[in-house]
Amino acid sequence: MSRLLYILPVTILFLNLSACGDSIEKNVGTSNSTDNEPNANRITISKAQFDGESMELGHFSLQNFPVEVEVTGTIDVPPQNKAIVSAFIGGYIKRTPLLIGNKVKKGQPLLTLENPEFVQMQQEYQESFEQLSYLKSEFERQKSLVAEQITSQKNFLKAESDYKRNLARYNGFREKLKMLNISPENVEKGILVSEATIFAPIDGSITKVNVSKGMYVSPADDIMEIVNTDHIHLELSVFEKDIMNIKKDQKIRFKISEASTEYYEAEVYLVGTSIDADSRTVKVHGHLHDDENHNFAVGMFVEAAIITSNKSINALPNESIVIQDNNQYVLSLISEGNEGYVFETKAVGVGDSYNGYTAITEMGDLKDSDQVIVKGGFNLLGETGGSDH
Repeated sequence: MSRLLYILPVTILFLNLSACGDSIEKNVGTSNSTDNEPNANRITISKAQFDGESMELGHFSLQNFPVEVEVTGTIDVPPQNKAIVSAFIGGYIKRTPLLIGNKVKKGQPLLTLENPEFVQMQQEYQESFEQLSYLKSEFERQKSLVAEQITSQKNFLKAESDYKRNLARYNGFREKLKMLNISPENVEKGILVSEATIFAPIDGSITKVNVSKGMYVSPADDIMEIVNTDHIHLELSVFEKDIMNIKKDQKIRFKISEASTEYYEAEVYLVGTSIDADSRTVKVHGHLHDDENHNFAVGMFVEAAIITSNKSINALPNESIVIQDNNQYVLSLISEGNEGYVFETKAVGVGDSYNGYTAITEMGDLKDSDQVIVKGGFNLLGETGGSDH
């Protein structure tokens, strides 16, 4: 019995020592594995690679970023730069040689109308003109006679009435002929025409043609539209909540979203004083910069940003930001030696991009004094991040 009691403690002690030995062995193995594993966030670059890729180091810097109000609108022209062509009197289209896109000058013939009524109007004008001379002479004769009490007042009043009634008809027909661009002087000489020509009221380009040869048009019909794009502008719609921040001369950046990603510049010229009841927006009129060098068309839809103020934010050049798996990183310098450079990828939060710089909204453990790759680092991780709006 005593021998059995002796064996049991020795066996337990041996088992405990074996277990401790296994535990120490495992801990040592784990420690060695951690020390030998490289940091997955670190990148070593030789000096030759750094120079060969034209890489550059730089620091964070404060940059001015605009505070913007985002709006939409269209390219438009002032009312005096747009004309709807119509006929003063109905007629049939005889000639219409121009097409959409043709440029015209003020006073240039656009089309010709034909109507028998034009001839009748000229006949009536000619008759009125022929009678006018006689009736005027009779009126002046009766005026002299009544002054000498040779004729009655009744004869004088009748002569005066006939003369003035005919004079009114004469002047009325004369103005109608002028509106039809028919020469009254030619009609007075007996030269009658059955056609009336419509001329361009402004310089510009034809943007609409709503008729064809032989078609009848009435005074209510829009025959064509002419637009002069020499003074195009932006017609923007600003929501009610933002309008108090909009002032004259503020800068506008805009792009033609359906045609180009390029941004153009303008400035606020007029701010509307009434709110559209349906959309709760106010119209803002903007003047374009350098518009003559761009092929803008009236009616183009624009996306714009009105710059109301500026704010200073820590930023880096756009090339500093690299993207991997939809996250943004910068490459921060850890050490520099004879063998090259060691960088560590640091996640950052980014904001807007402007004028070649991207705002850094979240820096993590980065400091303003840290050096990062500002050029040539996109090949090390992924594709370049920031884009200059």
